[in-house]
Amino acid sequence: MLIASLILAATVDPVLANYEKHQSQKLVPMLVEVLRFPTHQFDAEAHVAQKAWLLKTAADLKFVARDAGKITEIELPGPEGAPVLGLVIHGDVQPAEADAWSFAPYEGRVENGFVMGRGAADDKGPLVQALLVMKALAESGIPRTHTVRLLVGSEEESAATEMAEYVKTHAPPDYSLVLDSEFPVVAGEKAWDGLGLVAPLASREGVTKPFRVEFMDAGLSPSIVPDHAEVKLRWTDGTSDLTAAAEELSKARMPEGTRLVVGGGEGGQLRVIAYGKSAHAGVNAAGGRNALVALARALEGKLPSSGADDLLAFARLAGKDLHGTGLGITQNDPLWGRYVVNVATVKPVASDPSKVMLYINLRRTPPRTGAESKAYLTEQVARFNQRTGASLTIDEKLSYFDDEPLAFNPNAKIVRRLMDSYARATGTRPKPAISGGGTYAKRLPNAIAFGMWFPGKPYPGHDVDEKISIDDLQRGARVLVHALVDIATKPKIEGAFAP
Repeated sequence: MLIASLILAATVDPVLANYEKHQSQKLVPMLVEVLRFPTHQFDAEAHVAQKAWLLKTAADLKFVARDAGKITEIELPGPEGAPVLGLVIHGDVQPAEADAWSFAPYEGRVENGFVMGRGAADDKGPLVQALLVMKALAESGIPRTHTVRLLVGSEEESAATEMAEYVKTHAPPDYSLVLDSEFPVVAGEKAWDGLGLVAPLASREGVTKPFRVEFMDAGLSPSIVPDHAEVKLRWTDGTSDLTAAAEELSKARMPEGTRLVVGGGEGGQLRVIAYGKSAHAGVNAAGGRNALVALARALEGKLPSSGADDLLAFARLAGKDLHGTGLGITQNDPLWGRYVVNVATVKPVASDPSKVMLYINLRRTPPRTGAESKAYLTEQVARFNQRTGASLTIDEKLSYFDDEPLAFNPNAKIVRRLMDSYARATGTRPKPAISGGGTYAKRLPNAIAFGMWFPGKPYPGHDVDEKISIDDLQRGARVLVHALVDIATKPKIEGAFAP
């Protein structure tokens, strides 16, 4: 055992030395450069520009690069016929609402020891870490037994279909590390469920309130805790009591970390806006402050009887806490923990603006399946309708229950190897992680999430003012050096996902 450790150290040291001397200083400038591509799902030009950057950067680093459609392959070749170790990341990002940020989301700022911008942690930081660690391995002169292939996806934060399409026409790596989650290694990923509920905005017949709900909007994405939520009220019976209504609403007690702003819009209109704090709904929901739930609580009993009021009532129920207890979800598994429930968005229905949809994201734990979750939530909606007189309907096209949890044997060979690499790099050995965030590990055969976020720190991905410390970027790169040397310079791991 001692001899093996000495041999491994002798192999790692030249790679670490090359990284520290030649690659580490490139990390921040490269990350700033790639952060300036706003590669959210609504900016096709940014995706094209970033792909061009990837292909040029790979060529500059003397890697083999291939445009594989929605996936970009960047490869450090091994011997002919060598097994392939995949490194997998996504180059797309969640959208960012610029007005909520203290700086431009895509400017790529460096300040007080942090790199700041949308994607800094999720997932462009790991992209640059992977490129530079691969370069250090290439320049170290250490013989490689594996080809190292970096796969850069483009739809992980939206449609998430690109990896399934890719494996239809491309052989996947023999095993892959997905650099889009937590250290030391992710032994389980919860399932991703989505419940979409639709109702009309209009008040019910016979309602005598002097105003109606004209507009509702909240949130950016199912995977982001909403940091804003707005309702516009239109006065239909004069405006004499508009000021009094605004004053009354302004007195609402708001949950900690949220605030309410009430003000007049165009004649006869009142805008009621709640502000909170965004966060990753699967990994750091506790770090967010849900503006939509806060607005629903502030408006309880204040709105005319309507579909809008029904949706906010259901938002209050589902948002009773972060675990879905208002919906009767009380499971607490010793390994998997509890559900995480994010009351995420309210948007006008595109095909019928007279209706609005509430979307709720649930990170589900075993043993309940997707089909069972759908049946359970359908029953909860029916009971709510019966109890309250509401007529909420489930949007079958936008609701989603096709995902299932992903679990790995903690004694699997690759899990133990990655745990050992992390321990050698950091001097610590925490337990394998269970993640509420879904990764490409669910969509690519023989893949497991490995970093690049360190345990014990709130995850900033999807957050407003997203940032990552330069120290953690460099530290994570060193952990990756250990893992790549351990796998890519040794014989193929046969039965990698078995004990």
